[in-house]
Amino acid sequence: MKTKILPIVIIVIVGALLFSWGTTQQAEPVDADAVRTEAVETYAASLTETLVTVPTASPTLTIVTPTPTFTPTADVTATLETPAVADPCYNLLYIEDRTIPDGTQMKPNEVFTKTWFVQNSGGCAWAPGFTFAHFGGDPMEGEPLVLTEPIPAGAKRELSIELVVPTGQTGLIQSSWRMTDENGNFFGDTLSVNIVVGTVTTPTVTKAP
Repeated sequence: MKTKILPIVIIVIVGALLFSWGTTQQAEPVDADAVRTEAVETYAASLTETLVTVPTASPTLTIVTPTPTFTPTADVTATLETPAVADPCYNLLYIEDRTIPDGTQMKPNEVFTKTWFVQNSGGCAWAPGFTFAHFGGDPMEGEPLVLTEPIPAGAKRELSIELVVPTGQTGLIQSSWRMTDENGNFFGDTLSVNIVVGTVTTPTVTKAP
């Protein structure tokens, strides 16, 4: 488009100059080369207009982080069974041994009765059917003791179990017993009998001079 405008501008300028020369009697001769030069310079000047820079917005890169999703393929909820426990109002407090103190020397197959003195230290009575049963160690052929009458809260009683010294064992032998409620749940202090069978050698401690 610029190449078409340039000849038109030159022609217009040359025509104006010739017209002016023809109407003026004392006009000086027109230099055609100078006219063309001036026309070219005028056109060039029109092209040197200040260009307005159009700001170009910088593209903003937006990173979208995908949110991971977890779809369980199976039921992952674990069902935990809570072990049965006795009513918290049941408790037993050991007071003392009434027979067979710990460390009593005994013989194999010897029959004896172990008696503990205890107290119902809970807030509820022990009902008939509560059982004083073997809890750990050697049972020594002992049978559980089943209560036949209630024992009120705060009351003190003796609990006795008939036991037999095992054979084929020497040294310290232990048997442990605890009270249970009507559902067989243990509660209270653990009561133990500790006897010695045979000769127990106590190591001699030699002091350095």
